[in-house]
Amino acid sequence: MEEYAREPCPWRIVDDCGGAFSMGCIGGGVIHTILGARNAPAGYRNRFIGSLVAVKTKAPIVGGNFAVWGGLFSTFDCALVHIRQKEDPWNSITSGALTGAVLAARSGAMAMAGSAMIGGVLLAMIEGIGILMTRMSAEQFRPINPTMEDPSQLGPKDSQQFGGGGMQYQ
Repeated sequence: MEEYAREPCPWRIVDDCGGAFSMGCIGGGVIHTILGARNAPAGYRNRFIGSLVAVKTKAPIVGGNFAVWGGLFSTFDCALVHIRQKEDPWNSITSGALTGAVLAARSGAMAMAGSAMIGGVLLAMIEGIGILMTRMSAEQFRPINPTMEDPSQLGPKDSQQFGGGGMQYQ
C-alpha cells in the first residue's frame, strides 16, 4: 500500500486551500439543508425550497471561511518548515496558533491571544491523537522475536489431560 505524500510546500497551500473549501462547502451544505428546511414555512414544497435557497446562499460562505483558514494554516506551516528546516508537530501547533491569532486580529489583542490559545491547543490535540494512533498501529505490526516460541503452536498446558501429545509449557 502506498503512503499518501503531501505536495511540496508552495503547492501545498493551494491544495489545502481547495480541500478546505470543498470540506466547508459539503459540511455547510449538510448543515444549511437542515437549517433551511427547519426555518422554512410549513409544507414539503416550502421546506425543500427553503433548504435549497439556504444551501445556495450559505454553503459557499462556509466553504470560503474554511478556505481562508486552510490557506493561512498552510502558509504558516510552509513558512515554519522553511525557517526551521524540519517538519514536526510543533510546526502544526504553531501554525494553528498563528492562524487563530491572525483571523481574530480585527477584534483586538485579547481576542487574538484567546484565538491563538484555542488554535494551538486544538492543533496540539489533533497532533497528539495522530501520534497516538501511529504508535498504536506500529505496536500492532511489530515483528515477533524469532527466538521465542510461537504460543499458537504449543500444545495444551496439561498434555496428560488431553491425550499426552502436546509440548509442555516451562
